[in-house]
Amino acid sequence: MPHVVTQSCCGDASCVYACPVNCIHPTPDEPDFLTSDMLYIDPVACVDCGACVTACPVDAIVPHDRLPESQEPFASINEAFYRDGRVRPLLAPHVPPLTVPAGREPLDVAIVGTGPAAMYAADELLTVPGARVTMYERLSAPYGLARTGVAPDHVRTRQVGDLFDRIAAQDGIRIVYGTQVGRDVTHQDLLDRHHAVVYAVGASADRRLDVPGRDLPGTATATEFVAWYNGHPDHAGRRFDLSHERAVIVGNGNVALDVARILTADPEHLASTSIAPRALEALRDGRVQEVVIVARRGVAHSAFTLPELVGLMQLPGIDLVFDSADLDTGPDTGPDTGTGALGHAAAQKLRLLRELAERPATGKGKRIVLRYLASPLAIVGDDRVRGVELVRNAYVPGSGDRVEPTGERETLDAGLVLSSIGYRGTAVPGVPFDEARAVIPNAGGRVLAEPGGAVLPGVYATGWIKRGPTGFIGTNKQDAMETVRHLVEDYSEGRLRAPRASLV
Repeated sequence: MPHVVTQSCCGDASCVYACPVNCIHPTPDEPDFLTSDMLYIDPVACVDCGACVTACPVDAIVPHDRLPESQEPFASINEAFYRDGRVRPLLAPHVPPLTVPAGREPLDVAIVGTGPAAMYAADELLTVPGARVTMYERLSAPYGLARTGVAPDHVRTRQVGDLFDRIAAQDGIRIVYGTQVGRDVTHQDLLDRHHAVVYAVGASADRRLDVPGRDLPGTATATEFVAWYNGHPDHAGRRFDLSHERAVIVGNGNVALDVARILTADPEHLASTSIAPRALEALRDGRVQEVVIVARRGVAHSAFTLPELVGLMQLPGIDLVFDSADLDTGPDTGPDTGTGALGHAAAQKLRLLRELAERPATGKGKRIVLRYLASPLAIVGDDRVRGVELVRNAYVPGSGDRVEPTGERETLDAGLVLSSIGYRGTAVPGVPFDEARAVIPNAGGRVLAEPGGAVLPGVYATGWIKRGPTGFIGTNKQDAMETVRHLVEDYSEGRLRAPRASLV
C-alpha cells in the first residue's frame, strides 16, 4: 500500500534517509532538490514499511487509502513525478557522522538566531562529542518564522516546533533571549568567547513596492500582516482596517496565498488555532469579501507552490476564481506543457488551474481571485487607500519570461493593499554584507571579508542570510549541514582560535 507525501511537506528530507528502498525524491544530492516544491514517493517502488511516516516531523506522509478528501489530489501528483522514469541508485547517499580529533578542548559555538536554520545547525553541531552551543535570540521566544511566519491554520506545518523543542532540550545547548548583536553584544564579543560564530538571522526585511501612494494608511507588506496575526511582538500594537469589502495582494507566492486564506476564512474556524487574539477579533469585525492576488507574469510562472495551490482549491465556502483566458497568455502555456520543459510542479499547477477554470463559482461566499499579467502603477487615495491602479502586461515575444506593460489600465477599489514581493536580508553590525544580494558573503557557509574575498576564520552563515530567501523550512537542514561540516573541518584542522571566558 504506497504512501503519499501531502501538503504539509517541509522538505527537510528526514524521510529520504529513513526510506530503505530510496523511493522518495528529490534527494538532497539531486540537482532539483533545492527547487522542488515538495518531495514525492514513487508508488511503484514504495514497500509500505512506514519508516518515512515516523521520520517526518510534520505528519506529511499518509498511506494512500487513508488520505482525507482534501489531500486526495496528492496521490496523482506523487505518481506523476515518476511517470517519465527517474534514474536513481538503490539507496540514498550515506552521510558520514561528524568527527573531530581526540584530545581537543570541546567545540564551543555561538549561533545568532533560533529560527529553522539555527535549530538545524545546533542539532548537527551537537552530534560532535562534547560540543557546546549557545544560541542568541533577539526576542523572548524561539524558532523565528517557524513560529511567527507559518499561518495558524497550517497546524501540521507548525508541528516542526515540536522537533525544535526536542533539539533545544538536548544537553550542551542553551538559549539566551533578549540579546541582539550590535545592541547587547558585539560580533567581536562572540568571536572572543567561542571557537566560532554562526549567523542564522534570516531575511527580516521586506522588498517594498516602488509606486506612488505606497505609504498611504491601508498599505503594508504581507509579511507584516502575517506577523500581526501570528502575534509577533514587534507588531503587537499594529492595527489593520478590514472594513472594506476588497483587499488586494501584489505578488502570488505562498505568503500571499496564506494571507488571502486568513482574510477570507471563517473566524470561528481560526479560533481554535494559535492566531493572535487581537487579530481574531479584527477578522470577526472585518467586512472583507474578496481578495485579489495580482501577479506580474503569467500562470506558468506562478510563485506559489503546488501544495499551497492544492490547499487553496480545497477551501470550503470560498470561491477561488481564475480567468481561463490567462491559460493562453504565455510562451510556455501551450497544450504540451504537461510533459514539456516547464517541469513537474509547473505542469501540475497548470493542470490544476485548468480544472479550476472549468469549475463553476457558487457566487454564495467569499472570493479569492487569481489575477495574472498585471502590475501596480499607483496606490490610489488621499488620506488612506481607496484602490490600486493596475496595468496589463504582455510577454515580450522571443524573450522567454520577460513582460512589459501594454498601456491597458484598470483601477480596483480596495481598502487594504499588501505587497508580497519577497524578503531581504539586513546587515549585522561588524559582519560583512553583500548589498547587491542582501546576504552575508560566503563560500559554502564560510563567511568572506567581501564578495569573492578571503575567508574570515571562525565566522559562518546558514539559512536565508547565507543563500537568500529561497526554499522551505526543511531546506535549511541541508544548508545547515553544509555550513556545520565546514566549521567542524576548520576546527579539526586547527583553524579556529580557542575561546576565552564565557560571555554570559
